[in-house]
Order: sequence, then structure tokens, then C-alpha cells
Amino acid sequence: MSGAPKLGPTMLQVMRTALVEGAVSTVDASAQKAALSMNGRGLLARLPGAPNRWAPTERARELYPDLVLPDAADDLPHHLLAGLFPLFSEPDLQALAADIAANGQREPIWLLDGQILDGRNRFAACKIAGVAPRLRVFDGGDPLEFVLSLNLHRRHLSESQRAMVAAKIAIWQRGINQTTVGSANLQTRTAARRLSVSERSVFTAKRIDQHGVKALSEAVREGRLTLHVAETLSHLEDQAQEHILKLDKREIMQRAKDERAKSQQMRHVVRLAHMAHKVENGRATAGQVGQKFPVIYADPPWRFGVHSEVTGREKSAENHYPTMTTDEICALWEAIGAPGKRDAVLFLWATNPMLPDALRVMDAWGFAYVHHWIWDKGVAGTGYWGRDRHELLLIGRRGDVASPLPGQQPETVHCERKGAHSVKPAFYAETIERLYPDMPRLEMFCRDARPGWTAWGYEAGSSDDEVAA
Repeated sequence: MSGAPKLGPTMLQVMRTALVEGAVSTVDASAQKAALSMNGRGLLARLPGAPNRWAPTERARELYPDLVLPDAADDLPHHLLAGLFPLFSEPDLQALAADIAANGQREPIWLLDGQILDGRNRFAACKIAGVAPRLRVFDGGDPLEFVLSLNLHRRHLSESQRAMVAAKIAIWQRGINQTTVGSANLQTRTAARRLSVSERSVFTAKRIDQHGVKALSEAVREGRLTLHVAETLSHLEDQAQEHILKLDKREIMQRAKDERAKSQQMRHVVRLAHMAHKVENGRATAGQVGQKFPVIYADPPWRFGVHSEVTGREKSAENHYPTMTTDEICALWEAIGAPGKRDAVLFLWATNPMLPDALRVMDAWGFAYVHHWIWDKGVAGTGYWGRDRHELLLIGRRGDVASPLPGQQPETVHCERKGAHSVKPAFYAETIERLYPDMPRLEMFCRDARPGWTAWGYEAGSSDDEVAA
């Protein structure tokens, strides 16, 4: 406080409270007299509409930075939001202390409610360097936005570390004082967007926080492990997690790889049993079709190529239903009795990479392509050349089939969020019903038969619905 006006005991107490809390109320005559005196010196400013409440001026903050230090000059409590980002490692902290000793403290330590909001590392480094820390009181705006803005710009955090920050924001309980943490308690999607990570990575980070041991979460926050590795280890018993975390990084990575291989092999066995079960149970509803239909709606179970049958089909359609090759789908039409009338319309689902295959199937079934509709899923998925967010419903015709009347044609794009794997919106079947209300309709590869349709497929229900026979 060299060069600062000397303050008496009462003034010191009033000024300390004002600096630490951001404002001070003078409830007795001596405190009010001290505040008035410091107001005359340009150290305190009266708050509008509050004759007994005062805020420190910028001059006071510059002249009396050490007044906010606790008497023991040992520790200032850390604000909840300060814990969003990891503390420095010991070597990094020593390097920061050396820099502060040589060049001074460039960035202030920010306080809120007498706690360190931002600057835990700087505060610790100042103590090591023997330098009085330069402190500022945060006095406006959203404290969460403030902390995120400062740290995301000056830290080089990995995606895994940012996901852990987003998860911590998203899982805070609703009872937290909103004046203290501002806009915390964000929904997962919002937290992911604020930290520039995917929702999926935030869900993974949540799992690590909730099912992993504390040391596992800390390892990700400090950048020593990735989400991918930590998520695998979080499935182990706590004792096993703690044992693996004591190993060196190379051994930890190998253990995680071994655990993933075991899990993938088990899921592969379950997947094969699941497929066999559906085929066996579906034989009664996937045989010959005994009549011809003018309207056919089909969602073929396309089989995609993968690099490994064990690991490559983890997210593929085979986890949900039996699939077929394009040649098998082409040959199926004749095998089940060529169920289309001479004059018929076909609505055939296709994904972007399977578009050439779908056109080949349409031709093999005796239909000529005329148009298509688009299902916009609202959220982008994956893809090699672009992140797919839509599927195509191809329309083919044979013979003299009627197209929709003028004014009845639907718009070609329908937007609806996707649900269970490969399940299509009811909108499309309902649109076909509206366009062809009195015609017999066949749904191929059906999961749940709709009233007014004949169902064919391994998953077609047979309780109260008409089934192809």
C-alpha cells in the first residue's frame, strides 16, 4: 500500500469489506463517518438510491490490493466456478511463479463473494514467488460466462478436457444460488455448444464423473487421459480403476484396449444370437405373398461394408435387425411371389451411400424411377463425404399408375427428429394412405403392421394385423 492514504482501524475494516464483497453497508455512525471520509478522498462511491451503501472505486482497488487477503495470508476460498478448470501441475506452477517473480503479475486474481472466481494458479504462484497478489472484485455480468471466456481463450484444452467442463456445468443441481453461478445448470446440449464439443462427448464425460473413481475424472481434466480411454475404464470396479491408474500411460492405454476388445467380442456374440432369434421368429411373416398389390412401401435392410465383423458393426443395423445384401434384396421380389400388380407404384427407402443400390433394386423389381421425397432428420449424423441428416424415399412406377392429383402432392421435404434405429416417421405411410386411400397396400420389411396395410417382414406383428401369406 506504498503511497496510499493511511486509513484508521474503522476505515480499514470498511474498505476491506467493500473490496472483498464488492460493496459495504454502513449500519453504525462510526462506519458511516469513515465511509463519508473515504468518499471525499475518492476511495468509495455511494450507490444510487442507497445512502448507506458504498462501492470501492478503481483508485481504491489500485491502492489497497492486499486488503482482500485473509489475515493469515495463506488461503482464499475457491469459488465453485473456479473448479471448472484444472490446477497447474507442479512444474507449470513453479514456472508461473518464476515468471511472476521476474516480470510481475500480469493478470489480476478475480474475486466474487470473497472467493477466488478466477486465478487460483496465479494466487498460488504469487505465494511461491513472495509477491503480493493483485486482486480485483468481479462486479457485473454473468460469472459463468466470465470464467469460460477467460479460460477457453488462454488455455489449450483438449476436446476431452472441454467435455469434462461441460459435464460439470450440466450436472450441477438446480438448487445452486443463481446469483453466484449465473447461467450454470445448463442442459447438456447447451453446455456442449458453449464448450464446442459434441453432446455425445458430454454424456461420456458425465458417465466418467458419475461411475469412475475421482482419480479417473481428474486424469481427464488434467489432460493425462482421453475420454475414450477413461470411459472404458469407468466400467471396471473401483479397485480395478485405481490399480490401473497407478500404471504408466502406455500400460493404461493397453489395459483400456484389452477391455474394449473383451466388450466388443461379447457384444458380437449377443448380436449374432439376436439376429438368429429375429429370423426364426419372423419366418411366419416373411414367406410368400399370396396376392398382388398396386401400392408397395419398402424399407430394405441394407447391409453396409465394414472393416471388421467384430468391431465394425458396433453401430450398424445388424445390432437391431437382420440385414441383406443388395443382390439378395433384388432376388427377393421373385422369391416371395412378385407381389406387385402390372400397374403399381413403389415407395423405396434409401440412404445416401446406398442410392445406386436402391435404383438397382427398383429396376430389378420392375419399376422405373420417377421422383423422390426427403426425410430431414433435423440433426446431422456421420458420413465420409458429408454428415448425413436426411434419407431418401424413392418413387418408382410400372404400367399405368395414377400420380397424385394437382394440389394433393406433398412437399418433397419433411423435417422430423429421428427416433429408434431406422424407424421411419409415420408421416410417410400416412401420406401414401391419403394419396391412395382405397387401394390394397403392402408394406415390406415391416416392423409394426399398420391398420389398412398388409405386412411382410421378419418383424411384422401378427396379433391384430393382416399379414402377408
